[in-house]
Amino acid sequence: MSSDSKPIRRFLFRHVFPPIVLWFYRRLGSSWRYVTENEHVLTELLRGPRPLVGAFLHGRTFQLLYYFSRPDHGRWILMCSQSRDGDLMARVEAGLGFRVARGSSGRGGARALVQMIKGQREDRGLSSCLAIDGSRGPRGIAQFGALTLTQKTGGVLLPVAASTADGWVCRGCWDRNVVPKPYAEIRILIGQPIEVPPGLDAAALEAARALLEQRLLAMHADLDARTGFADSQPLQASLHMTPP
Repeated sequence: MSSDSKPIRRFLFRHVFPPIVLWFYRRLGSSWRYVTENEHVLTELLRGPRPLVGAFLHGRTFQLLYYFSRPDHGRWILMCSQSRDGDLMARVEAGLGFRVARGSSGRGGARALVQMIKGQREDRGLSSCLAIDGSRGPRGIAQFGALTLTQKTGGVLLPVAASTADGWVCRGCWDRNVVPKPYAEIRILIGQPIEVPPGLDAAALEAARALLEQRLLAMHADLDARTGFADSQPLQASLHMTPP
């Protein structure tokens, strides 16, 4: 790419594409039918006194964004990468009503995490969401971001799974993201909350990380089996895989 074209591409991704993508996503999302299991758990936590930290797999982002953009599902702050694609997604997410902290596991993640912690400490009605496998994977391998966020805010960690059989799999993406088709039925499974108290030693923190990872993978395996979703690749990639 020539240096002359970079400002043009940056302008397109920041100002031209976002309203178009937002319009299409809203139209697409409004056609989906959500079936939620254990939604009372989410409702009770949103009404409670402690901040809520949602944890999910990056590959199910498109299924969950529209669900959590609904006014009755609370107010949320998300992390979005500082890449060119992140510029686009950040504006789409803001258009859906989310607060957005810019950063990722590759660049600016610590700063974005601080923004999220500060936001939840200042606004106790604000919830947060993080993909457990970060922005670059490996797929299905939990990192420590959601645990840190939970500890620093005194919050409750909540695993959330999503599945649909009526979707397109982004086979060239590291996360195998699933984009539901128009009028798809999407099943949401709200998991049991996980406590992550401050002051855990390294072994206890690793145990909490492993528990979060295992619980989310098990939730998705169960949900995928019941929705009929199938993919040629597993939910969890090999640790030896190098993300593209």
